[in-house]
Amino acid sequence: MADPLSERLKLLIVETLHLEDITPAQIGDDNPLIGSGLSLDSIDALELVVKIEKEYGIKIASAEESKQALASVASLAAYIRERADPAKLPA
Repeated sequence: MADPLSERLKLLIVETLHLEDITPAQIGDDNPLIGSGLSLDSIDALELVVKIEKEYGIKIASAEESKQALASVASLAAYIRERADPAKLPA
């Protein structure tokens, strides 16, 4: 069964970054987000961080933290689960 948070994050990635040739279903949970796979660059990463911080009420403090969190959808979901108010997470 699909993880609701991972599914939401994939949708957020596609919507936030206006990825017209990619559907959320095409993004693997463990695929790298930056550099390969989706070919996201640092500006995409920054946009994504801002969106995630707003949506989940968390703060991604440093570039290093951001890099770790954005390694993949799975790592991003784990990062958010550790820090976000559970009420903000999809059921």
